[in-house]
Amino acid sequence: MPKMKTHKSTAKRFKYTGSGKLMRTKIGKSHLRRRKSKRVKYQFDSMLEVTSDGAKKRVQKLIPYAKKGK
Repeated sequence: MPKMKTHKSTAKRFKYTGSGKLMRTKIGKSHLRRRKSKRVKYQFDSMLEVTSDGAKKRVQKLIPYAKKGK
């Protein structure tokens, strides 16, 4: 059976933490940043946990070889 292909844009947007949580980047990070306040732009740097079970399953199919943590 051939190897599964990793969806590259998904691999860039999602990361697993050491404890196994799936983290995502925030939207609106790169477009029209000049009009946003410094505080808002700083908050774009943090990542959020993916809480939806359906979204987790979909991402796991797209990045099958990502390290899942513990």
